[in-house]
Amino acid sequence: MPVPLYQVKAEFFRTLGHPLRIRVLELLQRGPLPVRDLLVALDIEASNLSQQLAVLRRAGIVNATRDGATVVYALSTPDVADLMVAARRILADLLADQGELLAELRSEPHG
Repeated sequence: MPVPLYQVKAEFFRTLGHPLRIRVLELLQRGPLPVRDLLVALDIEASNLSQQLAVLRRAGIVNATRDGATVVYALSTPDVADLMVAARRILADLLADQGELLAELRSEPHG
């Protein structure tokens, strides 16, 4: 019996549900990067980065290519970058709404 599409989508979003993985995807939006550059930008242990990159690679969200001793990572499709931009837009709208509500609450008289 095939897995329902909603279940596959949920697994995809679970894969994205880690702050370090999100940060890696944000960095790769600008273009492919070697692991050493990711390590510098993220300031984490190589083993931790390797583990998170492996999760993203197994899910097909990033690709890795080897250039001699250097491993370079890239987004597997521009759609991943589009998803990151859409998420930022959605969050900005949500936070703007919350900011307006907070301002409204602060302007009300106490009591």
